[in-house]
Amino acid sequence: MSRLRPYFRYFRTVRLEIAAAIFYGILFGAASGLGVPALIKYVFPPIFDRDGGALPLNLVIQIAAAIPLAFLLRAFSGYRNSYFTQLAGVRILEAIRLEYFSKLQRVPLSFLQNRASGDLLSRGLADTSQLQFTLTLLANDGIKQPMQLLGALGFLVAQAFTEQGVGVVLVALAAVPLTVLPVRYVGRKVLKRAAQMQSQLGGVTAQFSENLSAAREVRAFGLEAREESRFAAACRELIVSQMKIVKYAQALTPAIEFISAIGIAATLVFAYVYDVQLQVFAAVVGALYLCYEPIKKLGSLNNELKRGTAALDRLEVVLHEPITIADPADPVPVGRLRGDLAFENITFAYQADAPVLREVSVRIPAGTVCALVGPSGAGKSTFANLVPRFYEAAAGRVTLDGLDLRALRLADLRRNIAVVSQDTILFNDTIYANLLLGRADATQAEVEQAARDAFAHDFIVGLDGGLGYATVVGERGNRLSGGQKQRIALARAFLRNAPILILDEATSALDSDSEAAIQAALKKLMVGKTVLIIAHRFSTIRDATKILVFDGGRIVADGTHAELIAASALYRSLYERQTAA
Repeated sequence: MSRLRPYFRYFRTVRLEIAAAIFYGILFGAASGLGVPALIKYVFPPIFDRDGGALPLNLVIQIAAAIPLAFLLRAFSGYRNSYFTQLAGVRILEAIRLEYFSKLQRVPLSFLQNRASGDLLSRGLADTSQLQFTLTLLANDGIKQPMQLLGALGFLVAQAFTEQGVGVVLVALAAVPLTVLPVRYVGRKVLKRAAQMQSQLGGVTAQFSENLSAAREVRAFGLEAREESRFAAACRELIVSQMKIVKYAQALTPAIEFISAIGIAATLVFAYVYDVQLQVFAAVVGALYLCYEPIKKLGSLNNELKRGTAALDRLEVVLHEPITIADPADPVPVGRLRGDLAFENITFAYQADAPVLREVSVRIPAGTVCALVGPSGAGKSTFANLVPRFYEAAAGRVTLDGLDLRALRLADLRRNIAVVSQDTILFNDTIYANLLLGRADATQAEVEQAARDAFAHDFIVGLDGGLGYATVVGERGNRLSGGQKQRIALARAFLRNAPILILDEATSALDSDSEAAIQAALKKLMVGKTVLIIAHRFSTIRDATKILVFDGGRIVADGTHAELIAASALYRSLYERQTAA
């Protein structure tokens, strides 16, 4: 219980619903634990005991009417308790998922890159559902079942002091604590198996997600049978874990019922010895049964608490991940910046023992078109990703117009940067909505002009039989070609018109006919801006005014193309190797 206490804050927004659920739970418990035994003892005997003469029919009807009234109260209160509990539960689920999703928007990119997206998806869907189920079950049975137990125990204690055969009640009560033993044993087993099952469920979801994202490759390489075999193996492992939980959880009820039967049998013997009347015995057995029923459900609740704890452990991997890149406490207010960049003794590592950048220092004046070249893994992309603070340097600092990037609000900083990546991602929305991501307040005329500048307008207006900008692009833009997606990404950059432009092989997906036109458009876009071009093809850097050569996480040379051809052996070898190819 203490493990879940920090998350009881979710109940604050649904406190009225929880209060209503508690109220109806108390009514249900009283109607069940106290009302049913009372019916057995006080309602039935006057009807069947005719030693004093038969009762008038109208009185019998009045007495009998107490039975449906009692069960109506029980049924109505149980229904209202369940309704308000479920209402609170779905709202709690929404709050948990929103908090989880919100945290994913802010954790460092390195955290996301080190985890399978399918597993994160499973945590956000399956684990949050499990936690919601646990919390709502706790709110439901955590009130209703103890109240029924207390009602039944109260009746038994009352009988102990008012009826002959106190020993009958004491023997009956003696069996109740024994039911705790199987509850504790099963709870320990379920906790261990639940953690294993939740992890394997994440693995199955990850395989599912990976397969769907690589559908073309699966077919191209004939991997259908291999993928089916891998998925079947993962599902079998999950089934084994699920059945181990079922084995322990389902053993709990028979164990408690067996102990209950021992208590009832002992009660029967003592009832014979002490000559207890039948109606008293029946009422005591009914109350005893109503004691064991909530114990069974509380045992199941204990198992669900263990499963909720396992789900919570997985969620907390994300929820407790520190936000290392955030707004400063007292940010420096800025508007449109010039774009004067400086890197001062920057060291960065994805893993502590393997620096990707080592003591990098360089200044890139505003308006400079700067190309980053070097072998794969030399640190070019990491260098560029430090500018929008996608990553944070372990040592040193990056300044923009003389201001430390960490002194700026992230929104202010990133509003001054446009990024066009090699792998363009579009959202499953209209082309118009995807273009507005560049600048949300842009007019339709500005959107269309940006598309014309990126040579995208003509193909857009012809899409889907004339839907044009209202065309939905599909998941990740899969209804468009690579070149079309890239041009939309370029149009977003035109629309943003930020003073800093980062191009990660922005023309790599374009056909040869379009590339020359796009290069001309980029030349127009780059005027007056600070541009970082992550270059793998030397044809894309011919307009660069400054070239930085990376090797082993360091800048080993910088200058113009002509200067580097003459002075840098690494640059010259990279250039000659590509031109020869």
